[in-house]
Amino acid sequence: MHLNYHFFKFLCPALKAEILGGTITSCFSQNKEELIIELKKTDGNPFFIRALLLPANTSISFPKDFKRSKKNNVDLFPEIIGEKVTDIQLLNFERAFYICLKDTHALLFKMHGSRSNIVLYKDKEATPYAIFRKELKEDMGLKIQELEKSLELTEARFKELKGNASQFLPTLGKLPRAWLKEAGYLEADINTRYKLMVEIMDLLDSPFFSILHKNDNYFLTLLPCSSSIASTTDPLEACNIYFQKAVVRKNFENVKNQLLRNLLDRRKKTVNYINKTSQKLEEMENDSPPSQTADIIMANLHQIPNGAEKVSLFDFYTNETREITLKRGQSPQKFAEQLYKKSKNKKIEFEQLRKNLAQKEKDLKEIAKEEEVLNQSEDFKSIKSLIKSENRSSKNQAQLQLPYKRFETEGFEIWVGKSAKANDELLRRYTWKDDLWLHAKDVAGSHVIIKTQSGMTPTKSVLERAAALAAHYSKNKTSSLAAVMYTPCKYVRKVKGSPPGAVMVDREKVILIKPEGPEEI
Repeated sequence: MHLNYHFFKFLCPALKAEILGGTITSCFSQNKEELIIELKKTDGNPFFIRALLLPANTSISFPKDFKRSKKNNVDLFPEIIGEKVTDIQLLNFERAFYICLKDTHALLFKMHGSRSNIVLYKDKEATPYAIFRKELKEDMGLKIQELEKSLELTEARFKELKGNASQFLPTLGKLPRAWLKEAGYLEADINTRYKLMVEIMDLLDSPFFSILHKNDNYFLTLLPCSSSIASTTDPLEACNIYFQKAVVRKNFENVKNQLLRNLLDRRKKTVNYINKTSQKLEEMENDSPPSQTADIIMANLHQIPNGAEKVSLFDFYTNETREITLKRGQSPQKFAEQLYKKSKNKKIEFEQLRKNLAQKEKDLKEIAKEEEVLNQSEDFKSIKSLIKSENRSSKNQAQLQLPYKRFETEGFEIWVGKSAKANDELLRRYTWKDDLWLHAKDVAGSHVIIKTQSGMTPTKSVLERAAALAAHYSKNKTSSLAAVMYTPCKYVRKVKGSPPGAVMVDREKVILIKPEGPEEI
């Protein structure tokens, strides 16, 4: 919170005037690093102290009301419940103060940034009885009187230290040191330096508090500030304003900026998809469908010699003769049948891409609307729906982070591992013993799984499609023919200590197949 000794000099008397003689009625925590103390003042009204000990932003504030949640909270320091406040003591030249309670009890507020803590003493002359942040174990040996410092703020001492500001007054803080630097302190002679030091100490002794917004951070300062966003002469009010800005407002700004970054990322990905898909659709529209080649083959079957791998046939679509490459070991009729099927699949793909493109264009408009809402929002209420939507999206995205790509053929799902580690996870968490495992033989590649179904056995064409995928997602991707081994998953095992993706396989069979990657669904 950038609270220092100079601010506490004003805060402690003001706090004492409010709660002296008051009784502590509850002490609890319902958020990490936050302690709430409720008191009943002498006039019967409640008073709340909220200490937020976040390492990145330590603060203390005094809300007019505080609603305790019905769950997820815990009572703390039960020893102080019912005790009256007898005094509030500021520790000399230290970022700490303590509340004196009846007898010798004391509650120390040690506001040391990332080492901040609330410490309970049953005897303020002894070591602590309990601490709020239990991870700071060294605080259990902390004595109050050992925290106080004694500084000699004389001109003689200043000159003895050769004008070293940090040694002369260690409690200055960042903003006062920056003020000295801007005033030419580093270049000044010793007498001018002392005059500047006296001036800054006078400013720090003036009870006027400003909230400054600089470099996306909020500061509470005693220095005059022409660009302050708020100012007051009441130290309790200054704490509350600072909390609203540096904690509540800052948290809102962080969430808002993160949402804007997420939207920007979504926009980039969406625009990229629209551009690539539009280009692909244009190419598909300009390319001749495989069915045209099939028509030419079927119309000229009588001209194709047995076993031919290349033939020159008349293309009645273009009125030209063209050379057509056939598939080795396959009849022209069977090859034409595959081309018809491929053409049908391309048509389905084309329609799906058009639908996807329309959806992405719709998404882009929604992103623009959300960006407009975010840019105009000023509080959490105005972006509540966007936060919920983002949380749902993050949850769905997490569910989509599967270790495999999913394909389908003839009603059977075929899963292809995304990486070596993903291959291990695929086998370990996503397969059953009777699923069929495939892998390109003797080369690196993805594990491929045919998910079996009750009462259904993968057909030869399903096996060939999965094998073609296994070859496609391997080092043999560019080969004309590739060997692929397959076996039930129960015969595939991971050997302890083996590299990611490496397995031992039993009872495998081998199939020769042309590498081919069907469209992912």
